[in-house]
Amino acid sequence: MRIVLGLLIVGLAYLVFWPVPVQPVVWNPPKAPGFAGEFAENNALDGLELISLPGGQIGPEDIAITPDGTVYTTSLSGALYRIDGAEPVRIDDLGARPLGLKAGPDGALYIADSYRGVMRWTGPGTLETVVAEIDGAPVIYANQLDVAQDGTIYFSNSSDRFDPETMGGTKPTSVLTIWEQSDTGYVARHSPDGTTEKLAEGFVYTNGVALSPDEDFLLIAETGQARVHKLWLTGPKAGQQEVLLANLPGYPDNIEAQGDGTYWMAFASPRVPSEALMPYPFLRKVIWRLGPMVRPAPIHRGMIVQFDGDGTILQNLQDPGGRVGITTGGKIAGDQLYVMTLDSPWFGRMPASDLP
Repeated sequence: MRIVLGLLIVGLAYLVFWPVPVQPVVWNPPKAPGFAGEFAENNALDGLELISLPGGQIGPEDIAITPDGTVYTTSLSGALYRIDGAEPVRIDDLGARPLGLKAGPDGALYIADSYRGVMRWTGPGTLETVVAEIDGAPVIYANQLDVAQDGTIYFSNSSDRFDPETMGGTKPTSVLTIWEQSDTGYVARHSPDGTTEKLAEGFVYTNGVALSPDEDFLLIAETGQARVHKLWLTGPKAGQQEVLLANLPGYPDNIEAQGDGTYWMAFASPRVPSEALMPYPFLRKVIWRLGPMVRPAPIHRGMIVQFDGDGTILQNLQDPGGRVGITTGGKIAGDQLYVMTLDSPWFGRMPASDLP
């Protein structure tokens, strides 16, 4: 009996006192709206053809489309692929963990690398660093980016607290950041003159960013609080920030400007039931101590939406069964809709003419 009692005391002490990296803060989330109304459940992504990456690679997080129509993606291991036929063609090895991709007006490919910052690529063997630090502090979690016509780069940094290179990768680090609700995410701007500055701070896991066609505002996905912000860059509202989409049914990931004033955005997961514990920091620390099996995790339920600059939802495309995996982005290139994934061995593709 004493042994059992001793074990119980040790177990209780572990759950209460064992040090963990997460330091949760109180968040009282609004009740998730679920998949109804403009987000009503459907099977529109059933028609996706799943295109596997060669060599057993996984994680085609994002796509970039150059002015000549060439489509690129990457893998979790840092391989770079050109998509110009039935299957992707590996053309370089970038290393680290590239996330966001964007073709610049100069024809170069710009990369938000979660381990190294903002990178630039113009051909095999040409990878170079553009931004690795701001005011002497390292950029530790670059996530997505967009490039203006004058070459200005806008990019998100998901966390200024947790480094995915030392915390087991981007997926566990995203869960850790959102579970903690630490608001150290930011968006920054790198100008052609070489200066880099933060534009907006205080986000819980900053994710997708996209410029408007007139480059007068920047859209920002705040994954950790399931909403999208609009940051005005020019005009009478310059510097002002407003919530464009609030209390979304899932956690928003990449935002892709289609170029016609509309945007595609993926949900990495529906809102998870464990949000009920967000008002209780102590219980969230206990859950973290119990280990990966009981910690919150993304739910495989694919979904991308198209919306305009006023926040009107134009299309809602879903994969309720999770066949595609964790969806991270979508965009139409040529006559094809591409749907990208976090850690699946494939991305999805279907003719844009087949969309509802």
